[in-house]
Amino acid sequence: MVSRVSSTTLPGEVARRLVSIGERRGLDVASMLRRTGIPADAAGRPRVTGVTIPQVAELTQELWVLTGDELFGLGPPAPLGTFQLLMRSVIHVSDLRAALRRLAEAGEVLPGMPRLRLTVSDALVEVEIDVSRLDDPEHLGAEILAALVHRMLGWLVGRRVGLRELRLPWPAPPYAADYEIVFGRHPAFGADRLALVFDRRLLSAPLIRDEEDLADYLSDQPHIWFATRDYGSSTADQVRKILAHGLRGSWPTPDDVAARLSVSTQHLRRLLRAEHTSIGQIKEDLLRDAAVASLARGEESIADLAGRLGFSEASAFRRAFRRWTGRPPGAYRAVDGRRPVHARE
Repeated sequence: MVSRVSSTTLPGEVARRLVSIGERRGLDVASMLRRTGIPADAAGRPRVTGVTIPQVAELTQELWVLTGDELFGLGPPAPLGTFQLLMRSVIHVSDLRAALRRLAEAGEVLPGMPRLRLTVSDALVEVEIDVSRLDDPEHLGAEILAALVHRMLGWLVGRRVGLRELRLPWPAPPYAADYEIVFGRHPAFGADRLALVFDRRLLSAPLIRDEEDLADYLSDQPHIWFATRDYGSSTADQVRKILAHGLRGSWPTPDDVAARLSVSTQHLRRLLRAEHTSIGQIKEDLLRDAAVASLARGEESIADLAGRLGFSEASAFRRAFRRWTGRPPGAYRAVDGRRPVHARE
């Protein structure tokens, strides 16, 4: 759990419990701590009151490699790559409801993944995470699974999923206050099941991620399991993700974008105005960034770049580029793989 001292620091208790898992598996935990830079006492246990998130992430990776299991052997086998397979099964569905259903299906066919049970009432959604198959006396595996599911849902829709309730089926530990920082909600301890409860309206939230986003997300694990993070909660961030698909084909219209976000076009414009931007401005920013990146790589001519970005003529692209950057495209063009040449056009 995250310490109140710093959003980049975790209590030493987290490292101690990870090391305890290694000890139960007969691993050389002293070497694990040495490789991750975590001080150890004479008994080879972590001798710290706090550890950094990168240190805990490295310790987790050590356990992954040494156990060959993404849940450290705490339950049925979860071979390395299981989480990636799970993410690929949900990335292309339409909304959060469909993603949760897909996750529930995956839990039935992948023994190493927890089984999810979705209960929808008039106003709330309860996602129960079945941890009964875990041999997890210190509840670390269950905590990680709860954080993983919560973060995954937020990442898929591009905003933090606010919890109305967090139910945990164990007594309050000494670090109980830290749960609120991780989940944004103080837990109800001693519950009869592990469950995340949130507003039913979130079920219709559209998924805004693609394969490129997924590659970045997977490369950030397990760091992302422990860190608090804003997944781009602003309307502008969500619109940018949707419009970015236009760089690879036809641009979504304002009506298309509004429909993806389950709001009216007029309301979307008001939301963006409150953030001092617009759909047109976001599109211009995307075009500018794509153009600068291409010119710096030097992989295509200006005529080809202009055509790919939807300009009918290279001259129109040049005028737009000057408007975006105050400089001609040639100022950013790479030569022979070296830095851009600042030249006139």
